[in-house]
Amino acid sequence: MEQVFPSDFLWGAATAAYQIEGSLHVDGRGPSIWDTFAAVPGAVLGGADGDPGCDHYRRYREDVALMGELGLPAYRFSTAWPRVMPDGRTVEPRGLAFYDRLVDDLLDRGIRPLVTLYHWDLPQALQDVGGWGRRDIAARFTDYACTVHERLGDRVADWTTLNEPFCSAFLGYGLGVHAPGVQDERAALVAAHHHLLAHGSATRALRELGGAGQRLSIVLNFSPALADRDDDAHRDAVRRFDGLHNRFFLDPVLGRGYPEDVLADLAHLRALEPAIHDGDLSTVGASVDWIGVNYYAPSRVVPLSDPHTPSNCELPGLRGVDVLPPRGPLTSIGWEQHPGSLTDLLVWLDEHCAGVPLVVSENGAAFTDVVDADGRVRDVRRTRYLAEHLRAVHAAIARGADVRGYLAWSLLDNFEWAFGYTQRFGLVHVDFDTQRRTVKDSGRFFADVVARNAVPAN
Repeated sequence: MEQVFPSDFLWGAATAAYQIEGSLHVDGRGPSIWDTFAAVPGAVLGGADGDPGCDHYRRYREDVALMGELGLPAYRFSTAWPRVMPDGRTVEPRGLAFYDRLVDDLLDRGIRPLVTLYHWDLPQALQDVGGWGRRDIAARFTDYACTVHERLGDRVADWTTLNEPFCSAFLGYGLGVHAPGVQDERAALVAAHHHLLAHGSATRALRELGGAGQRLSIVLNFSPALADRDDDAHRDAVRRFDGLHNRFFLDPVLGRGYPEDVLADLAHLRALEPAIHDGDLSTVGASVDWIGVNYYAPSRVVPLSDPHTPSNCELPGLRGVDVLPPRGPLTSIGWEQHPGSLTDLLVWLDEHCAGVPLVVSENGAAFTDVVDADGRVRDVRRTRYLAEHLRAVHAAIARGADVRGYLAWSLLDNFEWAFGYTQRFGLVHVDFDTQRRTVKDSGRFFADVVARNAVPAN
């Protein structure tokens, strides 16, 4: 890595509460939709759930010390709604106290905390009354967001409302492969709108609460659409896929409303029109200070001969498009490695977002890792992946993209949702039987890049 990044570039790593905390029944934490979903036979590989995760709830000081050892200037983590409000409404002081301690420990080590308020762990009590399918979920989320902000806002400046509403809505309510396991195209689109409404409502409320240097954001996952041919049919396939996967979530956040071409593509479902009330799009478009970009892989698309044929992919209501198998090299989870797509995505986003800065809030790769007899994890492929994608980010900056930071996914090997404990993304290896942590070669590589580029966190 010979590239030099801007002196104020933000470096760090990211995690999510349900994936690492464990202690699912400790200190009053209530059940989440992922606890319920994981209990369904066959829903998660190996029948696993988020316990023990990485036992981070009890071992957070050890993990913060690891961040200090790696020299990470920033740490993005999520607060667990069912730990803070077990029933989705009533505050559990012990849950808030945990995040109090975590933030203080981070700051004591000079590590900048970036708080994500929702990373998919909806309290089951709220799902029981409709979850993201009910409009009043936006008010419930705003209450929760303000509760956390009122406790931590004197020390935390960076706030993200939602992580990847695409996955929460489309995979959770459309395909049913994520919690809560609903399979309904219309329900997925309604849930997506309510996610965005909750984001806008909470953003407005947090903006009013204020705070020194406060920065508000949302994190979206993007998958650039690639086509092998440049003709009208393939360009339309790219447009359809990009519209629903990427612009459907991005444009409303930017204050532009839902893209008209996407609404036309979805008109046959008659789902969104009754869900969108007067004033909603103004709320959704509440100003943000940066957009979080989660990137892992592109998608290769082709048109179907019949434009009315449903797509063989995870997008509800998509017609006339097929998604091809990824091309090698692949990660162990089966995702294509294509760093050039990240460069192109960041350049396009910079143009599309018209002055809103970008942060690569997640990027990483799953591979099979082994702790050698000498106690070392020689994960050459992950190290290469990180180097290639960091070069891709640098190339985007060189082309003028306003990219302000890069947060590696993930700090720790963890519970990888429906894949259970079968996929390892961490810079740090976790033995889930003993909870022993071992920094991988990729973690040492990343720490070296950070050391040569980073400045102390504010």
